[in-house]
Amino acid sequence: MSETTAPWWKSATAYQIYPRSFCDSNGDGIGDIPGIISKLDYLAELGVGFIWLSPVYRSPMADNGYDISDYQDIAPEFGTLDDFDRLLAEARQRGIRIVMDLVVNHSSDEHPWFIESRASREADKRDFYIWRDPAEDGGPPNDLQSFFGGPAWTFDASTGQYYLHLFDRKQPDLNWDNPALRSEIWRMMNWWLDRGVGGFRMDVIDLIGKDIDRGITADGPRLHEYLQEMHRETLAGRDIVTVGEAWSATPENALLYSGRDSRELSMVFQFEHVSQQWDEKLGKWKPRPFDLVALKRTLNKWQSALAQDGWNSLFWGNHDLPRAVSKYGDDTHYRVESAKMLATVLHLMKGTPYIYQGEEFGMTNAAFTDIDQFKDVETLNFYRLQVADGVAPEDFIAGANENSRDNARTPVQWSDAPGAGFTTGEPWIDINPNYTDINAEQARRDPASIYAHYRHLAQLRKDLPLIVDGEYRPWLEAHPQILAYSRHLDGQTLSVVANVGSTPLQLDVPPGLQVRGQALIGNYGARAQIGAVLDLAPYEAFAILS
Repeated sequence: MSETTAPWWKSATAYQIYPRSFCDSNGDGIGDIPGIISKLDYLAELGVGFIWLSPVYRSPMADNGYDISDYQDIAPEFGTLDDFDRLLAEARQRGIRIVMDLVVNHSSDEHPWFIESRASREADKRDFYIWRDPAEDGGPPNDLQSFFGGPAWTFDASTGQYYLHLFDRKQPDLNWDNPALRSEIWRMMNWWLDRGVGGFRMDVIDLIGKDIDRGITADGPRLHEYLQEMHRETLAGRDIVTVGEAWSATPENALLYSGRDSRELSMVFQFEHVSQQWDEKLGKWKPRPFDLVALKRTLNKWQSALAQDGWNSLFWGNHDLPRAVSKYGDDTHYRVESAKMLATVLHLMKGTPYIYQGEEFGMTNAAFTDIDQFKDVETLNFYRLQVADGVAPEDFIAGANENSRDNARTPVQWSDAPGAGFTTGEPWIDINPNYTDINAEQARRDPASIYAHYRHLAQLRKDLPLIVDGEYRPWLEAHPQILAYSRHLDGQTLSVVANVGSTPLQLDVPPGLQVRGQALIGNYGARAQIGAVLDLAPYEAFAILS
């Protein structure tokens, strides 16, 4: 690839697979790699350019694979290394690359490194992890809390020290200050890259530069030093994509990660548009009312910040977030219309769009009624903590049904057959009962389905350089129900207008947004003109090329 050629991942549409919930090939109720292979034709038809594959490494599954006990082997419930190699080859034949989930802020406490580290204070790998003496009262070294609830320190009686875990106690944090640890990570990454993976999505990568003694967990003083070393030792010169999950990323520091001269990553996942909807005290368990103006302000701010350099990751949902149509649309009365609207406005922005499995045909939140239906360690921890603090169980469950990670983890609804076409056995987590009406098989047959809409958007991205490279200009930023923008490149304009609401709307259109041209896509039929006054149906969205 020459220096003047745009990287392939800028015009690609990405698709995230959460393997446990994607497709089960052997009837054990757990999705697996052969199941993924069986759906590659479906993904190729959708227009997917690369798959972000959530962890399939060997793991005790305390956090569904984000606690890794062997970085160079596959969890038996998912398959074998031979299965993985076949996935790489079969995907490559269809023009799809496989991007691994790189989880290196922490490992499992069952990883050989940690087993050796906790063996004694003098162990060779003691400093692969973060150990501290107890406080004077014998308690944790400080009051740092885990993101999953409770103290971020667990006492190890055999050596008389506490180890750090910013997540579950079975996920001890790695000590990136140790160059020997970093060398092991570079070796492992190169092993996968040499095997043929298309890059890495890097889990909570903004935490690796932490300085615990100064109370810094995210965006630490050595973060970018480590990422630049990673680039030199593993990524440089390879035709791959890298995306870092960085909850602390801001428009001000985003270019440190992904600027053309940063020599770090291709792009980051930032979550400002997600976290701004959470309660200041109770977080996502008590969501704030939806505020379109605030959402637009954030989306537009990030488009502006990375307009000339860097690159945006575009997404509504992932394995940690609620279903897009349930969170931002209307999953009851206007499920199809609002799902298409959300796809339209996201995929036509500047950046690489990510589809989360099932989003492409409008899967919805789980709506569990009992805490026993939830499987996510974070949800269960916070239920215990908040109920003990006086929150009513039914109130917590209501919040969890909006924002729990399990909403995204119910099995993919492939068909209306028993087990939703996901499994012939007992699924590891309950299947959403609406699978008889909402499933991929039905969507593929319908030329007006959400799936067909996503496929059209993926094709437009391949066909129109304007969608990849065009300048972004927002319109009507203060309007409480309209999301509108235009894209501009080489004399062409792409105009996008959406009614983000369940009521019809008559809009007075500013002169600069009034156009006549080619109807590209719309969820209520074709529109080729925007006049001075625009009548919009509930959740209507369309795009015009002029």
